[in-house]
Amino acid sequence: MTGFIGQALLYTVPFLLVLTFIVTIHELGHFLVARAFGVKIDRFSVGFGKTIVARTDKHGTEWRLAWLPLGGYVKFSGDLDPSSVPDQAGLAELKQRVIAENGAGAERHYFHFKPIWQRALIVAAGPAANFVLAAVLFTILFSVVGEQSAAPRVYQVAPGSPAAAAGFQPMDLIKSVNGRPVVDSSQVTNTVMLSAGDPLTFVIDRGGREMTLVATPVRRLEQDDLAGQVRVARIGMVMQPDIRVRRLNPLEAAGKGFETIGTTVATTGTYIGRIFAGKESGDLLSGPIGIAKAAGGVTQQAVAANPDPAWMARNLALSFISLAAIVSIGIGIVNLLPIPVLDGGHLLFYGYEAVARRPVPARVQEVGYRVGLALLAGLMLFATWNDLQKLSLFKFLGGLA
Repeated sequence: MTGFIGQALLYTVPFLLVLTFIVTIHELGHFLVARAFGVKIDRFSVGFGKTIVARTDKHGTEWRLAWLPLGGYVKFSGDLDPSSVPDQAGLAELKQRVIAENGAGAERHYFHFKPIWQRALIVAAGPAANFVLAAVLFTILFSVVGEQSAAPRVYQVAPGSPAAAAGFQPMDLIKSVNGRPVVDSSQVTNTVMLSAGDPLTFVIDRGGREMTLVATPVRRLEQDDLAGQVRVARIGMVMQPDIRVRRLNPLEAAGKGFETIGTTVATTGTYIGRIFAGKESGDLLSGPIGIAKAAGGVTQQAVAANPDPAWMARNLALSFISLAAIVSIGIGIVNLLPIPVLDGGHLLFYGYEAVARRPVPARVQEVGYRVGLALLAGLMLFATWNDLQKLSLFKFLGGLA
């Protein structure tokens, strides 16, 4: 029992710390832009549930620390509608109530009566804060640890694999894939992973002679230390394990950070597009369980790398910085999806309001809100199902007598 509790804490505590930190930064993005536009804010909460400690600042905003560390939220004054986009009748009622309670002109400080462009910026500031956070964390990593790279040179070719059938040989240097130049082995790996069933054209350098080879990636089941069992596309070759590390100056590190974010967003978009096209199963998508497992795995690896307390603390810090950067990008992307309960859905409603010169009708918002909840719940269930499959839970349960 003690061992089980220890394992549960190992996975749960790091996950909650990372999630709460990232969501708090997300909400802080909303808060700072809203405060810059003079929006009246009732509360900024870190965590949910019963209050541990709270104080009210000079602007009348309550800053609260709650006992359930599952993120946080910011509450604007008058923000009663679940979709945060009241219709024409709702706005008129809210304006009348605000004027009655605070006098004429008080409504100008309420979020819903701000110009559309200001509301849109406030909503977009949440996901933007996630990307900025990721950029800062990547900058720290590339400055402290450095940029890792390896030449796209073939080290081993598995017999009977697509790479062997294509004619790859050890020491081949890959110059381009599908016409795109490559300078790092990770570029080859990422392209192969997102091309299951699609023939890839490789231009290689073999002893100073250029050759063109074609290989089609196939999915195979692999055991990943952090993700568990996953199906990924491979062609059956190992790249040269000669990894070079170069520390970057702050300016270079920042540029590399933004480049990494752009690559991650593009890769995610490509993967989601392939899911809708029926070319991917979506089993690489992870939910809370997968993130918790990754957080626990990162903790175990960092602790096992070096028993010295100072090194252990350094490894833990750098490992969590890397994990937080990736998770922050994911949360930013998810929040920009055009689903009414998310920031992207609000931006969609504001787009309609900007064109139609009036808010989306209440009935449409209500339907959109319900559909959005269903879509979000479906996405979470799908991701959780993937997480459980990666942990081989169903196979384990099926083997119980």
